[in-house]
Amino acid sequence: MAKTRIEGPTAVVFDVGNVLYGWDPDAFLVRQIADDAARLRLIEDIDLYGWHETLDGGRPYDEAAAELSEKFPQYADLIAAWSDRFGETISGPVPGVHALVEALDARGVPLFAITNFSADFWPPFREKECAFFGRFRDVVVSGEVKLLKPDPAIYFLALDRFRLRPDQTLFVDDRQINVEAALAVGMRAHLFLDAADLRARLEAEGLL
Repeated sequence: MAKTRIEGPTAVVFDVGNVLYGWDPDAFLVRQIADDAARLRLIEDIDLYGWHETLDGGRPYDEAAAELSEKFPQYADLIAAWSDRFGETISGPVPGVHALVEALDARGVPLFAITNFSADFWPPFREKECAFFGRFRDVVVSGEVKLLKPDPAIYFLALDRFRLRPDQTLFVDDRQINVEAALAVGMRAHLFLDAADLRARLEAEGLL
């Protein structure tokens, strides 16, 4: 009896933060508050990263910021800066990865992304990097669909929108919990460490 050939992935689905572009909010905060104790107090007082996750989950920034600023008026300027200067938390392209994206695109490999990103902050960032994201056929943004990785629902929504079967995709993310969630819905997945490691996986899958 002939063995059934297992097809490899035909498309790559990327995370954005710390895979395609670095995200370093701590470096941004250091520039706002140099004193370590004061900076930590801000983060803990307002639960900054928990609050930011609500933005990624779809809460409008203006609504969330107004509520937080009313509760913590001493931090109002810094809360406003989180939106006005959010681009400064993004540290630039992750070394070597954009070259891989260009190589995949040159080979005609369909490119997509699923990102936990505020619906308010995504458009200016997407516009600034429009040439790069022009290589992508679609990007599912958590704040727009009001679903966050690692919720399985965002993966299923993305696969439906991308018109892909789970086994047709290689999902790349820097967080183990997101990789495990992708595997659980039937996607192939790769925990991102660096560009060299990713290139080896792409080559092993026959994508490069």
